[in-house]
Amino acid sequence: MKSQASRMKTAAIGAGVLVVTALIGGCARDQAAIDPQEAGDADLLSYVTTDKARYNPGDPVRFTLKMNESAGGGDLVVRYKHLDEIVEEKAIEWDGSPEVNWEWQPSEDDYRGYMTEIFLKQDKEIVDHANIAVDVSSDWGKFPRYGYLADFMAMEASEQEAVMERLSRYRINGIQFYDWQWKHHMPMKLEGEAPAKTWPEIANRPVAYDTVSGYIDLAHERNMKAMNYNLLFGAFEDSEQDGVKREWGLFKDPLLKNQDKHPLPDSWASDIMLLNPANEEWQSYLFREEKKVFDRLPFDGWHVDQLGDRGILYDANADKVNLPDAYESFMNKAKETIDVDYVMNAVGQFGQANIAKTPVKFLYTEVWDAHPQYRNLKEITDQNLKYSKGALNTVFAAYMNYDHANSAGEFNMPGVLLTDAVMFASGASHLELGENMLAKEYFPNRNLRMTEELQVALIAYYDFLTAYQNLLRDGTVDKELEVAGTEAAELSDLPERGKVWSFTKEAQGRAVLHLINFTDAKGMEWRDDRADQTEPKEIKDVKLTVRMDGKVKKAWVASPDYYGGSPVALDFEQKNGELTLTLPHLKYWNMVVLEY
Repeated sequence: MKSQASRMKTAAIGAGVLVVTALIGGCARDQAAIDPQEAGDADLLSYVTTDKARYNPGDPVRFTLKMNESAGGGDLVVRYKHLDEIVEEKAIEWDGSPEVNWEWQPSEDDYRGYMTEIFLKQDKEIVDHANIAVDVSSDWGKFPRYGYLADFMAMEASEQEAVMERLSRYRINGIQFYDWQWKHHMPMKLEGEAPAKTWPEIANRPVAYDTVSGYIDLAHERNMKAMNYNLLFGAFEDSEQDGVKREWGLFKDPLLKNQDKHPLPDSWASDIMLLNPANEEWQSYLFREEKKVFDRLPFDGWHVDQLGDRGILYDANADKVNLPDAYESFMNKAKETIDVDYVMNAVGQFGQANIAKTPVKFLYTEVWDAHPQYRNLKEITDQNLKYSKGALNTVFAAYMNYDHANSAGEFNMPGVLLTDAVMFASGASHLELGENMLAKEYFPNRNLRMTEELQVALIAYYDFLTAYQNLLRDGTVDKELEVAGTEAAELSDLPERGKVWSFTKEAQGRAVLHLINFTDAKGMEWRDDRADQTEPKEIKDVKLTVRMDGKVKKAWVASPDYYGGSPVALDFEQKNGELTLTLPHLKYWNMVVLEY
């Protein structure tokens, strides 16, 4: 059957809602009565969404299901699953209306992911199936799914609504407001004590206060966090007239003749002059300016940026500056002075060991040329867990089809999905979704567009990341397990062309085996610079042999590539310390779960 993703129409994303009454009652069907593998392909369940991207314990979940007009009526069976277990099931009598609305009250359990399965029954047959994930978490930083915004010109409220509804459907729970600010050293432009109505940002693009404020409100309606972006050590060339002192700077020579700076195009407002993050006077100055932001816009936190390894630098005393130590000093003082959420970019992992000691919600790595391979993404995720002693999850800023984005075109779906599969299976998430999708470190770049097929495929991937968050990144650790395949699916414990990458995690008392299909890969660099990564051919009847001493009670498989991510039970045999099973198919990524 087609997944919900393959059926959903792009035009439905962000569409408004109508109000229809649904009659909800109990349903006593047993689990085996409905199998997602056997649901038909009637293309009647058009689009499903919820009112929030994340729910606090105790919040009701409000669903909206759009139906194709020709559907004609029937019964909806709605299952709420945690992992592969049904926690509740409901029946909804559907009268043929174009939209169905209902509510669900999850348990009070915190930090849980759920998959909602929706089946349409007509004439005693299950004819269609759609899924949507639900995250019940009191703190967004536990399972971050980070997105961005980069356009803040005056715009219609409906346009903003559509953007935020789309991001909510991807289950994005935090938004980085990129380059919304006036000047880096003076981000909030004031007229007297009130915010200015408009101002130019550093690229001289217009910013409207009402747009920034409106986006924050829309984020909060969906229980997303809004993060104020700014560098920790940036100032415009004219900053001395605003009270910034040159002696607070970072210098490239001990004679203090050359202040370090980040050059920008001549058409922009200024180059960025760099200040010493450990300088207490600079800290006090910038914190005072940031307080003006938080007093006038209800941002939830500060996304703190840096510029990577700057080489040898000196302070005003001609002493060498240890930037990672300076970052740590700055971040701890910032939290003490302005008690909001913090995230800090580690450009190419620079300073990450120090950042992990500061009060950040998670670890954020902008990946560059020193980490070009798929294997590097898992290595960074593992390294970040070590830095934080297992406490902090990872978000990657990683720009897809980078060279291809030098001119107009489309994102290459196989490259995107393989990279997301590696990140998600490793326990990380990907900053990639905003008004568009990221291809460059300059977020407003829109040379590449997302195809409809990629947009809807990513909904399934983000549902999968959300629904199975307790297996993917909830105290999950590597596990040594000997797994073998067959000639049709030759396994490797490292990502290699022509093979299936196999690695195992342990989570929630389960062994979680990830299989990522590189059998047809053109290359092994995650960025897919030229957008020519090849689509993997589906492998059917994947036979696996697992060496295990403990007795396995149950086995199941789930994939964002099939059945909207619904779990499918697996038959298996186990004897003499060896377990054998067969997966129906493998496209990009399968997750096999063995329960002891």
